[in-house]
Amino acid sequence: MGLQQTREWKIFYEGFWANNASFRMMLGLCSTLAVTNSLRNSLAMSFGVIFVLVASSMFISAIRAIIPSRVRMAVFMMLISTFTIVVDQLLKAYYPAISKELGPYVGLIITNCIVMGRAEAFAISNPVFPSIIDAFAVSTGYAFSLLMLATIRELLGFGTLFGITILGTWWTPWVIMILPPGSFFVLGLYIWLLRSVTKES
Repeated sequence: MGLQQTREWKIFYEGFWANNASFRMMLGLCSTLAVTNSLRNSLAMSFGVIFVLVASSMFISAIRAIIPSRVRMAVFMMLISTFTIVVDQLLKAYYPAISKELGPYVGLIITNCIVMGRAEAFAISNPVFPSIIDAFAVSTGYAFSLLMLATIRELLGFGTLFGITILGTWWTPWVIMILPPGSFFVLGLYIWLLRSVTKES
């Protein structure tokens, strides 16, 4: 039991922190940089990626024994696109404003290298439960990155968090924070801070 817990914890730690997709592996940066000008958008994208990655990894792992190797990428794409469409349609139905603000980036979950990468690197060769842990760890690590970036960008760019005024009228918004250069600046700052704290080169 202890060995099993240790393995599960290692899978989670690797996915969430040691190999964080955005801050350490530099994967999925298109959506990371595009949607993090507000916490609301980042939270919606985070839930979408968590759902798609966990659901697709679970199904791929469950049927891995019957997936012919020559068509496995097509199977991955079909499953991932199915769950992505579910997320996209739910947002359009219940949160149309967020769906409009996110634009094409929800649909691009299909081509997100994080999602496809976990299917190929882990789910296709591991049992269901470890695959769920891996998918949840990687996707929550991605969500953590988005929310950290969005907190700084929205606070400095708008003076708000989740649309609620925090800094008041005395604050002069830093317009650059809600523009593409601001996203690169904040991402670079976080990477530098994390590597400095963990003493990594």
